[in-house]
Amino acid sequence: MTNSDDNTSSILIKEYAKEVGFDLCGIARARSLDEHKPILAKWVNSGMNGDMSYLGQNIGKRIDPRNLVPEAKSIIVTGLNYYTGKKQGGNGIPVISRYAYGVNYHDVIREKLNKIRDFIKSIHPEATGRSFVDSAPLLEKAWGREAGLGWPGKHSVLINRKIGSFFFLGVIITNIELEYDQPSEMDNCGTCSRCIESCPSGAINADRTIDSRRCLAYLTLESRDPIPDDLIIKLEGRAFGCDRCQEVCPWNNNSKSHKTPEFELPVEVGLMTAEEWKNLSRKDYKRLFERSAIGRRTYCRFMDNLEAAFSSVS
Repeated sequence: MTNSDDNTSSILIKEYAKEVGFDLCGIARARSLDEHKPILAKWVNSGMNGDMSYLGQNIGKRIDPRNLVPEAKSIIVTGLNYYTGKKQGGNGIPVISRYAYGVNYHDVIREKLNKIRDFIKSIHPEATGRSFVDSAPLLEKAWGREAGLGWPGKHSVLINRKIGSFFFLGVIITNIELEYDQPSEMDNCGTCSRCIESCPSGAINADRTIDSRRCLAYLTLESRDPIPDDLIIKLEGRAFGCDRCQEVCPWNNNSKSHKTPEFELPVEVGLMTAEEWKNLSRKDYKRLFERSAIGRRTYCRFMDNLEAAFSSVS
């Protein structure tokens, strides 16, 4: 394939990514991200991964995508906005993170990525590859920077100049050569440290990493242990996730609402009273949240979250 062909294919892929609903799309050359290895090792060795022991495994695959897809030449990284100005919860009602308002984003993004893969196959019959949405040992945020989508904020979340940081990442690793974007080299956070100062539990480190053991998002989403007593008060009514570090980020001041219907908060959930949350039955939990990211938590675990959320504001 000529360089001209590379460029044409990249343009077509990005245009199609926009057509299927993605807000961002960039492409990076597959390589080994060796510079991230000591950072990851230090973070894991310090125990800041909490009980997510899997993050300390398969380091070789995390660093080099060619260990995941041996024929990999290009990494296509997409971003899908999920921001909404419609806030749920507060005033005694448990708060849910925006990312969990609608249908589980893994399912939504995977379907869109598969459409892009089919499109690539239509213009390159020899193309092979795999799609990933938090589904493999892959440094998605690092690849987002490599593909020019943005830079890692001090809260560790990728920030894009145009749409802020409320966006999901999806990755396609393919065997075809493409035109590559320039990595985001600028640190546009400057001297701002609002995210660090505003974190309710002091979980954001100075080196752009997170101490998961103190992170409210981790404690209400991933942790297998009860929320520590000294951190329950920090929940301030949060029952699933925490958006605080992104809410105070100046780069999100002009965020526009997403255009993905699947991410809308169901009307019934938005109208739930405090009593209805407290008395949520197993049947209603399944009915309301089976397709939501909240459904990743078991019913009992989620009810523990609710109890902690209520006690944090009582």
